[in-house]
Formats: sequence, C-alpha cells, structure tokens
Amino acid sequence: MSTPIPRFHLAMPVDDLAAARRFYGEVLGLAQGRSTDTWIDWNLHGHQFVTHLAAARAGGGAHNPVDGHDVPVPHFGLILPVPEFHRLAERLRAADVTFVIEPYLRFAGQPGEQWTMFLHDPAGNALEFKAFADDTQVFAV
Repeated sequence: MSTPIPRFHLAMPVDDLAAARRFYGEVLGLAQGRSTDTWIDWNLHGHQFVTHLAAARAGGGAHNPVDGHDVPVPHFGLILPVPEFHRLAERLRAADVTFVIEPYLRFAGQPGEQWTMFLHDPAGNALEFKAFADDTQVFAV
C-alpha cells in the first residue's frame, strides 16, 4: 500500500484485550491484523496501531486547558475528512461511548477551523479525532 506520507506505528497499553477488540474492531470499525494472546495489530487508516496487554497503570493522565475544556494528555488520534468525522461521531454516539469532550467546531471562520472530539478507550487511553474544513490549514497559525 503506497501512501503520500509515511505511516506511523503506535503501541498502546490495554488491560483487557477482549474489550480492546470490541472497541477498536466493533465500535471504531478498524480492521484487525496479526494478533497473539498479548497484542492485536489494527489498521488505523493505513497506520499500524497495536494494543498490547499490559498491567494497569497507576494514576490518571494530565489535563491541559484548551478552549475551556480539560484536554487529556497524552492523547492520540486521526485527522479525518469532515464527513467521515461526523460519521464517526454518530457511530460513537450509537455505541453509547461517553465523550470526554463532545464533538465541536473550533476556530470557526478562522485559519485552522476544525472539528474535534475526545474520548477514552476501555483501558483509559485518550483519543482525539479532528477534521479540518481545509486540509491545507492543519498547521495554520
């Protein structure tokens, strides 16, 4: 599979592989790749995302104030096309996923206008999904 930008590999700890399989496979709809009894590869829009079974971590993550919201840190996610962002938001709502930050529009009418939403996976890993009205504005200041 050829892509115009390099693909990333990201491995994240989870404390329950069955819950990870349900969330990433069924709720998010990611295709599953190789797996063992301690990890699962996922196709995250052409990127290799791996959930590794790991002992529970002590303490929660930090938060950073952004636009009046407490953004969880660390977090990861994808930048999607706007229609796909809204389809994913509806899919998450239909699965009764609780949002950390509900989908909303940031910087309306300004450089970098974007939709964003935050949620946690079953292991507590924070995810952010974004969509830019104009993809050339991803790094706008």
